[in-house]
Amino acid sequence: MPHSDRLVPALADTLREGYTLSHLRRDAIAGLTVAIVALPLSMAIAIASGGTPAMGLYTAIVGGFVISALGGSRFQIGGPAGAFIVLVAATVADYGVEGMMLATMLAGVIMAALGVLRLGGYIRFIPYPVTVGFTAGIGVIIFSSQIKDLLGLTLAGPEPGPILEKLPAIWAALPTANPETVVLAAATIAMILGFKALAPRLPNLLIAVAVTTAAAALLNLDTPTIVSTFGEVPRGLPWPTLPPMSLDLAVAVLPNAVGFALLGSIEALLSAVVADSMSGRRHRSNMELVAQGVANLASAVMGGMVATGTIARTATNVRANAHGPVAGMLHALFVLAFMLVAAPLVGLIPLAALAGVLATVAWNMIERHAIATLVRTSRGDTAVLAVTLLLTVFRDLTEAIVVGFALGSVLFIHRMSQSADVAALVPEEGEDEEKPGIGRADDILVYRIRGAFFFGAAASVGAVLERIADTHRALVVDFSQAAMVDSTAIRTIEGLVANAQRRGVAVVLAGLEPDVERRLAAHGVCPPGITLAPNAAAGVAAMRRDLMHSDAQGAAPLPAS
Repeated sequence: MPHSDRLVPALADTLREGYTLSHLRRDAIAGLTVAIVALPLSMAIAIASGGTPAMGLYTAIVGGFVISALGGSRFQIGGPAGAFIVLVAATVADYGVEGMMLATMLAGVIMAALGVLRLGGYIRFIPYPVTVGFTAGIGVIIFSSQIKDLLGLTLAGPEPGPILEKLPAIWAALPTANPETVVLAAATIAMILGFKALAPRLPNLLIAVAVTTAAAALLNLDTPTIVSTFGEVPRGLPWPTLPPMSLDLAVAVLPNAVGFALLGSIEALLSAVVADSMSGRRHRSNMELVAQGVANLASAVMGGMVATGTIARTATNVRANAHGPVAGMLHALFVLAFMLVAAPLVGLIPLAALAGVLATVAWNMIERHAIATLVRTSRGDTAVLAVTLLLTVFRDLTEAIVVGFALGSVLFIHRMSQSADVAALVPEEGEDEEKPGIGRADDILVYRIRGAFFFGAAASVGAVLERIADTHRALVVDFSQAAMVDSTAIRTIEGLVANAQRRGVAVVLAGLEPDVERRLAAHGVCPPGITLAPNAAAGVAAMRRDLMHSDAQGAAPLPAS
């Protein structure tokens, strides 16, 4: 079984190779570094998703530990992800926190099943413009969801979810903006960007949140905090509890669960690929999906939300010189230690500071360089990107992925069909010597099919072959440069052979792969009278012998078509 298909956790390989105190030291430092990044980010994502800060911490602790312990990547860091904010918030709004947790459990079952069934490799078939488009769309939605807390607005009613309804409500509430909140949010963003540019090794998110929290407490600023909005942060994990379950609720949240599973699988495998590119290692995609599934089941039971592999935290883990999955497991334990020791301090964090964190996350999710490159290089990819982005922002994320994937597939089929052509091998005057075995013969046509001969190109290639076989006694079709031949193409060949036989035209099929020969025979395309040749030259030689023999016997010439 290929290495990437084995359902064996990367942790097992790490321990089997030998795990030393030096490795533990590296993993501890990397785990602490990632935990410092994950602490404010997990709470901010949970709040933006319609949950509590504790839910984000539970997800980072439980989901993050399981993903690292069972996953197929040595460096994957799991936890709540910004990409889920839109889906989770919509699920909470429609079905409550309990419905969201049930959807998370169902998503866990789906993801684990994808891994067990060895379907992990297919998840990566999502076209690049689709991933860029929906990631940018999510970034736009995340930023719009933070405008209220960035400005300290007081809305007339609950904040609308859809962006076209949200923006007018925010506009109407602008006169209620809180200057102290605006200053705190602006300071948080400025510090995050400043430390990233001037001192990239420092934990810019934690420093920015710590400074603004201290300033708000010392200056007694009038701005909402975690404790004033959500109450005290728990000092530890809750007891495992199953969410309320019923068949009706399960059926209702199933589409949301499918969205969680699809997005979580894509995000996790993309994150694992990023870790591979940075470390030179290779992850096991199917084992990774199994771990993601178990992690989501555990997260929901422990009061958390959807967990997945996170690209930014995973990249931080690799850059911090982690040795293996123990770093991710320690990251989860460090976040738990922060909860146990510093829960009262965590409660003092202003919502404006967490909104500033998410504003920078949203900005980074919009891959401006990738968008500019796609726009410059391909109109088709630009269209796929634009449709995916607009559907993500104004419709639904799952719908955006499905439509974007469909458009990307159609674009791929179009490009592949254009790459297939039929080229004549009859040389020009004086070139016979350069193509031994394939010389000029008025009664024999030699044509080569190049590229992918499949349903997208079958009609155009078949039409050319039909036209060129009208007035000749023999046709040699060379498949040596056909990248693939599908069932539609075989059907086209079947029609060509049948028409040629009705006209008395002999057909040679040259350069066929053994598999294609078997499929042609199964379709009845190779009856007696149809010649198979290893290459075009051999096919021409065979036709010359047959025609000379036929002429010597005094065969009647082929009537004109």
